[in-house]
Amino acid sequence: MPGPGKSNDRTVLGTTGREFYAVTPTTVDLSRTPKETHAVKIKAAPQDVLIDLNKTALIVIDMQNDFCAPAGWMGSLGVDLAPTRKPIEPIKRVTATLRAQNVPILWVNWGTRPDRLNLSPGTLYTFHHAGSGVGIGDLIHTPPGSAQKSSRALQKDNWGAAIVDELAPEPTDIFVDKHRISGFWDTPLDSILRNLAARTLLFAGINADECVLGTLMDANFHGYDTIMLEDCVGTTSPSFCMEATIYNVRFCFGFTMTSDALIGALTNQAAEKDAACSVAAK
Repeated sequence: MPGPGKSNDRTVLGTTGREFYAVTPTTVDLSRTPKETHAVKIKAAPQDVLIDLNKTALIVIDMQNDFCAPAGWMGSLGVDLAPTRKPIEPIKRVTATLRAQNVPILWVNWGTRPDRLNLSPGTLYTFHHAGSGVGIGDLIHTPPGSAQKSSRALQKDNWGAAIVDELAPEPTDIFVDKHRISGFWDTPLDSILRNLAARTLLFAGINADECVLGTLMDANFHGYDTIMLEDCVGTTSPSFCMEATIYNVRFCFGFTMTSDALIGALTNQAAEKDAACSVAAK
């Protein structure tokens, strides 16, 4: 997202076209001239929703090598990675579609300090119940002969904390490190979203019943509109955990929809606009 710059002899301070001041030597414009509403209606549950794409952002949570790659932390523990890899293709389609609409894409991922001073004992225990084995920040030893070097679990700038290659974020995307289940706790996420003038948040990633739900709930408590993309989330927890998550999102915290419903609505809207332009040009 663009930051400060100059436009028509004005200095723009903030996020251009979203949350900004326009400054001249004599005047400071605080009006934050809004973008034109880009409304789209999408099939959702418990009811269909009408959202403004110019006030929407996508948050993708924890699609990292340690959770999704065979040589990562969970893979080294023998966890079935099928549920964490299933969302990759839908997320690829959604991110490509939303980027084309200038909707911000935010990757919110574990990225802990090497000294683990931003991790409470309770957080460390969550991933280290037996007090032995590999926990956050511990060295993951790859099998002999593996091309992948050893990495420390979820530690910032290590291979395991990187987003899986298949998702290939763009340089224009936004990246936020977290060190709790919720991406809002002790991170700049809320400040970034407010500077983007985002009010409606779409959620994707893993685990649906843990970090995705925790972040979505905090977003709801902060006053954002929250929508979970059902086929863009996954979990290694038992199936009843996913069922409870979907139920709770719809009943307490917002809405759910599929990536096909989202992409289909945007595609149909674009086709209708093209048809209208063709008629007008005749």
